[in-house]
Amino acid sequence: MQTTFQAKPREVEARWFVVDARGQTLGRLATNIARVLRGKHRPQYTPHVNTGEHVIVINARDIVVTGSKRTLKTYDRYSGYPSGRRVRTFEEAIARDGTFPIMHAVRGMLQHNTLGADQLKRLRVYAGAQHRHEAQQPQPIRFGELGEIIVVSSS
Repeated sequence: MQTTFQAKPREVEARWFVVDARGQTLGRLATNIARVLRGKHRPQYTPHVNTGEHVIVINARDIVVTGSKRTLKTYDRYSGYPSGRRVRTFEEAIARDGTFPIMHAVRGMLQHNTLGADQLKRLRVYAGAQHRHEAQQPQPIRFGELGEIIVVSSS
């Protein structure tokens, strides 16, 4: 009898990828990043094991949103006290912290438990083009029309 394959945490080797966010749409990019962080692109994907990769996002400040979301999209926080609601538009959020919209979007697409928190730790977002993970030799990737991972050759 054949049994269903279950990945073991110690058997999973995580690779490092770098994604350039310049000119890409926020929601589509966040969806694809969340898929890679969860490991759903791998044949040995197991829902209860962190089978995902490490993802570095550069040029996060140059992300694009469609329609009039640049001025109308808002991020709300509420402290729990009267008059404790704080609202920021997309433009204000980008001006204050260029990495916030991507982190916020990807966080909402991952599981809301300890496994999702572990997967989110593998995401590094940088507002500019520089990152400090050259020692890990990340492979540059881009996402295709259907969300497939396309490794960009450096030659």
